[in-house]
Amino acid sequence: MTPKDFLLHYGRQFGTLIGLLGLVIVLWILTPYFLTISNLLNVAQQTSINAIIAVGMTFVIITAGIDLSVGSIVAFSGVVLASALQAAIPLPIAILIGLVVGAFCGLVNGVLITYGRLPPFISTLGMMSVARGAALLYTGGRPISGFSSGFRYLATGEILYIPVPVIIMVLVYVVAHVVLTRTKLGRYAYAIGGNEEAAVLSGVSVKFYKAMVYGLSGMLSGLAAIILTARLNSAQPIAGMMYELDAIAATVIGGTSLMGGEGRIIGTLIGALIMGVLRNGLNLLGVSSFVQQTVIGSVIIIAVLMDMALKKQRK
Repeated sequence: MTPKDFLLHYGRQFGTLIGLLGLVIVLWILTPYFLTISNLLNVAQQTSINAIIAVGMTFVIITAGIDLSVGSIVAFSGVVLASALQAAIPLPIAILIGLVVGAFCGLVNGVLITYGRLPPFISTLGMMSVARGAALLYTGGRPISGFSSGFRYLATGEILYIPVPVIIMVLVYVVAHVVLTRTKLGRYAYAIGGNEEAAVLSGVSVKFYKAMVYGLSGMLSGLAAIILTARLNSAQPIAGMMYELDAIAATVIGGTSLMGGEGRIIGTLIGALIMGVLRNGLNLLGVSSFVQQTVIGSVIIIAVLMDMALKKQRK
């Protein structure tokens, strides 16, 4: 591999990492409160939910798809989980119910896209509305709150001074990296996103693996709902608003191409951390939330422009 090929292939990943380190240094200079252990752990904990959802989004976008329903699935999974907990269902079973609800919604997306031949944008846009409406109907528009300390430990607990949500996030990324690089699901996801027609001709069960990818995205949204519900000690039917945009942003900033066939889990983690660091730093600096939205939107646009420029260089 020539130096030019190496730079074109890995330049985006190194560039994103350098961008994260540069952002950390700038914020450290601007505010002494940023680069402290407590604040950095706080950033990691706040980032964990978006980072977990972004893992599922990475798989979806690698197949050249999109999932706009993840935020609504977080809300629906959360309220079903909460009602199970209040019905005195054992904690492991209640958690499993939350994961199954998320996976089911994702699989419905996958089936509509693969067998119903709906565009991913339309299918997941519909599910976004359906899941949100189902959450509101299920609760009558009211939050469900008050859970045991054992359940809340999933969000408030620590192991060796590391918050439990951060540990869960790391485990999710390790497993996702293995799945994406060492299993059929990962290899076929790249193949489908790179050239779906060629994948079909090669004997890949495209419909099955596409459905599994959307099911995985839904399940990880269910996991995010579990952590969010435990953190807030409340499940709200309006939870998860705009989470889909944050997940897409983390994935794209991390180097996953919206055209499909390209992306890495570690890049998504860096992208999620960039968003978390940026938000935390702007909060410490007292920047208005309206300005924050403008800054984050600009970062997303720049990331997509970089992706398009690098793709042109490879051709």
